[in-house]
Amino acid sequence: MAEKTLNDLFHDTLRDIYYAERKILKSLPKMARAAQSDKLKAAFQKHEEQTEGQIERLQQVFEIIGKAARGKTCDAIEGILAEGEEIMADYKGTDALDAGLISAAQAVEHYEITRYGTLKRWAQMLGLDDAVKLLDETLQEESQTDVDLTTLADASINQKAA
Repeated sequence: MAEKTLNDLFHDTLRDIYYAERKILKSLPKMARAAQSDKLKAAFQKHEEQTEGQIERLQQVFEIIGKAARGKTCDAIEGILAEGEEIMADYKGTDALDAGLISAAQAVEHYEITRYGTLKRWAQMLGLDDAVKLLDETLQEESQTDVDLTTLADASINQKAA
């Protein structure tokens, strides 16, 4: 069996996050519909638009490395999204729902931040300068979304849940 390289690992991880982003894109409208706070609904809708752009950037990274844009099942995101579904079901109609939705969304954000941070570093090591720029743009968006969700939680959502 041929030895696996950082190029192989980069491609596999790229496929993983591509799958994850596409699954996230499908879940964001559900989360927006479930949210009780108008500000939280708007945050989910904004992130849905950003996610579409993130998927496009991932497709560009696939082009840079000369590979087809194809996902690979990501068990981690499947589990994180399942937990979010459980929160939506278990807390529907309660004051704690929005706090739970933020928690679920931040679990997704933190997963994405780790993936994009790693991919960016590997792209730097592999000399994929154009990919570094694309991955960094997404990493910055994901980090800002996490900050925005924390701000929203601290400003009103967590107090209402308490």
